Amino acid sequence: MISGFEFRDWLLANDPALSRLRMGTRVTLSIGLSFAILLLIHALVVPLPIASYALGIVLSIEGGVAVRDKGSARQLVTRLLGCLASVIVVGIAAVLEPYRYFSDFIFLVVICLASIGRVYGPRGFAIGMFAFTSYFMGAYFHPTVEELPVIVIGPVVSALVSHWVRAVLLPDNWRRDLLRSLESVRGRINQILYKLAALAAVGTVNEADRQELRQLEDRLKEVVLMAESFIPRPPGGVFDGASAPAAQLAIRLFDAHLATESAIVLSFQSPPSFALVHAVIEDDRAALSAEEKAAEDREGEPRGETVRALLWLAAARRQLAETIDAGRGSDFAEIASVEEASASAAIDFSLKNPLMRSALQITLAAAIAMTLGLALSRERWFWAVLASFLVFTNTNSRGDTAIKALQRSIGTLFGIAFGLVLATLLTGHVAIGVAVSVACIFLAFYFLQISYATMTFFVSIVLCLVYGMMGVLTFDLLKLRLEETLIGAVAGTLVAFLVLPARTRGTLDTALAKWFDALKELLSAVSEKKSQQELIVISQKVDACYRDMTLAARPLGSTWSIVTRPGQIRQTLAIFLSVTYWSRILARNHMADAVDDDLQRSIAADLGLLDAAAPRGSECFLIVRKQMRPTGRHLPLWREGARLAVEMIGSTLERLYPEEAQDLPVAAGKAIAPVNQE
Repeated sequence: MISGFEFRDWLLANDPALSRLRMGTRVTLSIGLSFAILLLIHALVVPLPIASYALGIVLSIEGGVAVRDKGSARQLVTRLLGCLASVIVVGIAAVLEPYRYFSDFIFLVVICLASIGRVYGPRGFAIGMFAFTSYFMGAYFHPTVEELPVIVIGPVVSALVSHWVRAVLLPDNWRRDLLRSLESVRGRINQILYKLAALAAVGTVNEADRQELRQLEDRLKEVVLMAESFIPRPPGGVFDGASAPAAQLAIRLFDAHLATESAIVLSFQSPPSFALVHAVIEDDRAALSAEEKAAEDREGEPRGETVRALLWLAAARRQLAETIDAGRGSDFAEIASVEEASASAAIDFSLKNPLMRSALQITLAAAIAMTLGLALSRERWFWAVLASFLVFTNTNSRGDTAIKALQRSIGTLFGIAFGLVLATLLTGHVAIGVAVSVACIFLAFYFLQISYATMTFFVSIVLCLVYGMMGVLTFDLLKLRLEETLIGAVAGTLVAFLVLPARTRGTLDTALAKWFDALKELLSAVSEKKSQQELIVISQKVDACYRDMTLAARPLGSTWSIVTRPGQIRQTLAIFLSVTYWSRILARNHMADAVDDDLQRSIAADLGLLDAAAPRGSECFLIVRKQMRPTGRHLPLWREGARLAVEMIGSTLERLYPEEAQDLPVAAGKAIAPVNQE
């Protein structure tokens, strides 16, 4: 049996801050409560048409997923504006019901305006989603003008219920989320230590072990980034004297992450003793003190550097534990006074804005899907338009769109197959069918943030169960849904590739340019002898840019692309990951007084490499490189950390174009990165 504590630990390990759990629960409760209230109104006050229920359900979903404003007051305003947009477009759909072809044209206008609304940021995105889904439901269920006064009840109830669930029942709480994410950081560090202990007991490290540690480090990086996002920051992002407690927390988190990375890197070169790792896990200060004294006799040796890395990790882990205990007791009151400021993005309606280009693509894809969908079915063509609209949501390039279209098609296919079997088995068992539907709704939105295909799979199952309980489930109906979904997915993909395409390499070039600029900023800040806190903030920017780069490069390494070479993509990303690691080492170990002429020359050389590589953009991802293997070189991080970091940044950057640099030392930071398996 699994205890409650074990289950909570497992849940936090897989869902830091429980954000996915909260998302699934919010949407499920919003749908259930809205539907129940509408049933009561139907029974006790006034009969409601089916369109009112449909709007209440879909807008409960949008209220939980699309509304992303900060603060409950702003969220309420967005929901009410979305509710108003919903009422307006449903009214238009009802008025135009006798003129179906004109109504279809107006649907395209609504789609275009909803897409353009994203230019206005989170609120524009949410209102656009409210308008699109509402017109979809209005055209699908054919409400009459006479029914409009009672149809309005559906959107109003869903808006109020969704807000109550999010603001009162399951509110956002950065203090709670910060505490949970810090606990998850500690948990993932412990997982890495347990793995290192297992390797120390064996005494050898093979490639499978290296890969497992890299994966564990990637998971640690994810939750560290999440925890950093919950720390309040003053305008500009740089902590000042008034925000010292928050700055201390940010540095402790930074230290814990970097110490763990360094322990992994150095353990690859010279595995630690089991006794040392065990002492770190148990925080045995007497044993750690003895290890520290022994390390002084191994100055400059690889084993000594490994010991120092583990001692650093022990200290950082201890400080992290102290921070968690203090935060649990004080509810982070000492950092709550930091005032955050969010910059508003400029409004740009030109085609230079990717959102405007995307709006044109979405409208054209919807028009194609509508035309082909109508040819297939006059009553069910909406599914094709829905698919063509949604495959563009949260995508940055045509490769992203293609992947999302494929995920939606696969999720629909398997969801329909499984749902058909399940609905057949549950025929006549309404209570069980409702319970399974509720569970599937929860699972759909629990997995939304990590797998669009899984979300589509569970939604398709819910639709099959609902059709079954309504007595309209047939194989032909499900086959038609799959066909309409494929039409929309294919239409979206073709338009993404052929009309104003956001090329994957173009998107990657943009992400690379930001990464190069951030690294230049860091090196320049070191040269200008800026404070360590400023350097840490800039190094975090480098880290965030690397994350964006990996997302932009993802379509290049996807199996759907016939021209991809996944090994080259992984190897190139490994080089950027290594440089990103050394940028954090540089920020952490930099001392302004240590910037001498030699270091200035090394920084100038690195900046020259960046100036040469940056204009070439994503060309480095097409380079075929020989297998890079680590040499026996060790890392004297505690003697010349900053100076070594500058050197390693330069030598690793030269690996981007190896034909232009022969016989260079391999960056030891490479040890934490995936290598080319080809």
